[in-house]
Amino acid sequence: MARIALDVMGGDHAPEAPVAAALLAVQELAPSHELQLVGREAVIREELSRQLVGASPMLREAVSTFAIIDAPEVIEMTDKPSVAIRGKPNSSMAVGLRLQADGQSDAFVSAGNTGAQMAASTFILRLHAGLSRPAIATVLPTARQPVVMLDAGANVDCAAAELVQFARLGHVFAKDILGRATPAVGLLSIGEEAEKGNAAVKEAHQALLGAGLHFIGNVEGRDIPMGACDRGPIDVVVCDGFTGNVLLKFYESVAPMMYGLLKQVGVTKEQFGMAMQSLDYAKYGGAPLLGVKGVSIICHGKSSPEAIKNGILAGLRAVESEMSRHVGEQLGA
Repeated sequence: MARIALDVMGGDHAPEAPVAAALLAVQELAPSHELQLVGREAVIREELSRQLVGASPMLREAVSTFAIIDAPEVIEMTDKPSVAIRGKPNSSMAVGLRLQADGQSDAFVSAGNTGAQMAASTFILRLHAGLSRPAIATVLPTARQPVVMLDAGANVDCAAAELVQFARLGHVFAKDILGRATPAVGLLSIGEEAEKGNAAVKEAHQALLGAGLHFIGNVEGRDIPMGACDRGPIDVVVCDGFTGNVLLKFYESVAPMMYGLLKQVGVTKEQFGMAMQSLDYAKYGGAPLLGVKGVSIICHGKSSPEAIKNGILAGLRAVESEMSRHVGEQLGA
């Protein structure tokens, strides 16, 4: 049985979107799994009652299995990360993560303040031995098959040793979540030659050659949408958080830009949606914060119920694959 804690107070559309996501998720989860709704209890019960108007007896019965965990404080999207640790110890985010640290939950999912979730996850769950910083892993669609990129924004400046750590984290994610038997790891740079890139990238390149991973060398930005470079398929893309976040935001802008262009020549929204649905972040739900001793799934602040539901399912996959344990083993290798 997996127990998934959901931050009902987190996100631009809370509590409506998280509660709606829970109602969607409970219809896909096995009865043995438990959803824990964390937040202001009165708000959660009121929103559940509102959304269950006209619901089927089957759904009502499934919802009766929800565990509602009261957390009176709320971390706002504008709060500083330190608030999650010291300023609001009884927030839905802190309470939800402590459930996991205390062995009462297996995963935490939130669309709330990303910086606060990273800080609270690191402080409450702690990092695996051998890791300097956690990293946000984001799945990017490609013409071939999805790849995982990290870091997507947790660490703006990275040393070479940290890039090597990210490669190890990505290796585990690609195996456990993407199902790649021998993940091909590429280091994002401005050229495929080993001598290309800044000092950290060049040093990381040399270290990765002896890291025991399937390192295929440097990859360039143009290789990522294709999911492959001249040396073969790519499964993991490693970069610092500054570069990764720029790339992620660029990816998010492609679909709207393409729709605007194609609309001018008569392509309908429905036709475009069918062709570009793989670029919708809602399909992947959330990005795990890799390196913490547990499962912490970060959803987009503007996530729809469907996106948060997929974040819950992503948390379940991480629990069932024992990804956190495998991360610890890989870092200790």
